[in-house]
Amino acid sequence: MGISRTATAHWEGDLKTGKGTLNTPQSGLLADTRYGFNSRFGDEKGTNPEELIAAAHAGCFSMAFSAKLGEAGFTPTSIDTRAEVDLSLEGGPTLSHIRLKLKAVIPGIDETQFRAIADDAKQNCPVSKALSAVPISLEAELAS
Repeated sequence: MGISRTATAHWEGDLKTGKGTLNTPQSGLLADTRYGFNSRFGDEKGTNPEELIAAAHAGCFSMAFSAKLGEAGFTPTSIDTRAEVDLSLEGGPTLSHIRLKLKAVIPGIDETQFRAIADDAKQNCPVSKALSAVPISLEAELAS
């Protein structure tokens, strides 16, 4: 049995002047959250698909990394992940690159183990798998 999550989008108007709202009815986290052309391509307040993909990827990767560390016998003190999602407009809009930037504090791990586990998590977190058509890079820093 799997897990299913739901989000809804409502849009009114044309692409450039129209406006939309996003909702996540199960969690209630997004409730009529604004999005539109200017929040995606400009600096208007609101969210956009790339920001939401970045949030999902950063969260998924962090959880996958924690799980892989646990399997290897390590308990992280902290895991901080930044995901940057690039949208290229050349030849039509497309996601062109995702950069995961990891900084973690993990007692007792060496750099080689840290990097191997981080790479495994990058390859195998569900969001990375779903986004496999997009190049994904990983910068990983083991902090003390």
